[in-house]
Amino acid sequence: MKRKPNNGAGNAGGTSGQSVPKSPKSKFRQKSQQEQAAASKLRMEKRGEKLEAAKEKLAKQKPPKKPGPVKRVGRVASGSVHGFVHGKIYENEHENVGIEGAHRSELVGEAVLRHGSRYVRRKIREHPAKAVRRAESKYIKATADYHFHTAAQEHPELSKNALSRYWQKRRLRRRYQKQAKEAAKQGARAAEKTAVTTEKLAARAVGFVKRHPVGCLLALACVLLVLVMQSCSSSLVTLGNSTIGAVGASTYPCEDGDMLGAEAAYCDLEAELSGYLDSYESTHDYDEYHFDLDEIEHDPYVLLSLLCSLHEGQWTLDQVEGSLQMLFDRQYILTEDVVVEVRYRTETRTDSEGNDYDVEVPYNYYICYVTLENKNLSHLPVYVLSEDQMSRYAIYMATLGNRPDLFPGSEYVGKYTETPDGYEVPGEYLDDETFAAMLSEAQKYIGYPYVWGGSSPSTSFDCSGYVSWVINHSGWNVGRLGAQGLYNICTPTSSPKPGDLVFFKGTYDTPGVSHCGIYVGDGRMLHCGDPIGYANLNTSYWQSHFYAYGRLP
Repeated sequence: MKRKPNNGAGNAGGTSGQSVPKSPKSKFRQKSQQEQAAASKLRMEKRGEKLEAAKEKLAKQKPPKKPGPVKRVGRVASGSVHGFVHGKIYENEHENVGIEGAHRSELVGEAVLRHGSRYVRRKIREHPAKAVRRAESKYIKATADYHFHTAAQEHPELSKNALSRYWQKRRLRRRYQKQAKEAAKQGARAAEKTAVTTEKLAARAVGFVKRHPVGCLLALACVLLVLVMQSCSSSLVTLGNSTIGAVGASTYPCEDGDMLGAEAAYCDLEAELSGYLDSYESTHDYDEYHFDLDEIEHDPYVLLSLLCSLHEGQWTLDQVEGSLQMLFDRQYILTEDVVVEVRYRTETRTDSEGNDYDVEVPYNYYICYVTLENKNLSHLPVYVLSEDQMSRYAIYMATLGNRPDLFPGSEYVGKYTETPDGYEVPGEYLDDETFAAMLSEAQKYIGYPYVWGGSSPSTSFDCSGYVSWVINHSGWNVGRLGAQGLYNICTPTSSPKPGDLVFFKGTYDTPGVSHCGIYVGDGRMLHCGDPIGYANLNTSYWQSHFYAYGRLP
């Protein structure tokens, strides 16, 4: 019994987000965008003042004084006395075990006191620099928050849903990561210059090093260690603080055992269905069988993202058993139709005189048609989730719940973790203002995950939802159309130019046009794959499914 694969790369033409009632307003007054921006600006200014104060304190810190002649002589004298005394004890301790034990304890105590006092002095010395790093980290975080609220005032849609907030903050995080990397490069160049200067100074200090080799080496090692620790920790703290908020909002909130248990339970349901179909002919008594079966499969990350969106907060396996069965019943549609035909067979009979003769005898012939349709689990969110839940689902799918390690062997992980192909549209194509507007809008959502039925930044997009959104925000007003609907409003063309649409058929099991994208020139398109990104139209896959180019009215 052969099952046909079920491809879910496209979207159903004409699908749209589920319409749900809005949640009641909170009884607590929420701050307006202006108030939030003002508060974040004040917070940024205060942290900026603290940063400047910390820098001033660090600048006022006096460099450590070199020991003068008297102090150096004193150190030499005390060292000589110390060595003389302990040398005499060494000479006599082997004669008395008690003296030897006391001497060892004394040496340990002196070492602890010596290193402890150095540690305290070093901590006191490093405190202003650490204060600057902490203040700098808080200032960067406050600045990012202020920039987000400023952008939200200009573009209110950024603050209306969790997905927009997540992607905006992610872009800010990447910006500061880039700045941190540049700072690290500058630090490396400065270190190189310092090395050259140190080499020159070292030549002048050869005489002193020869006289005091051990002390100089220890001092140099301590200084270098402190400098390296300071330069590294500053970048790490900045990057760490900027990622905490995004990670918390996009991480699956459940225990590993519950999540793995939910996946196993769903697999058990699929295994039971598969076993039922595999043994169908041996457990039924029909004359003829016809099977039309989709592949039994699902994406484990789609399942977990659905469950985490349906059940807010942490859930257990017992709490989601009903949801698992509901999703399974919606994903797999099994139909069994039995057709009864009256057929005739020839039978030989004997008359009363002993002569044989043939007669046509009617009988019922039973034909069973078994059909299994896999609706694709990734197509269910639009039917079972509210708009807010769709936003959470999109965030989870964009990050795999920050748990790509849950199912490392899954064939689905690669398409989420691989970086989308990058492409830079030639500048001369942007002379067309209409195409420039389309591209500017379309590029905002690169990296958004594919969500079947999604049609806005709050829910993410499917292919036709993405194209509809872009053209509706670039001068047209066509509403939410499916792939076939978008093709119907276009004029077919054999000479495409940037800004035209490109259409495909057969990317999944649906009649007519099944997928669409925005042509950007040079054999490339920008489309909602998984995730949104650029694609080369000259590959064998897209060539085999190509249908037509279309020019918008």
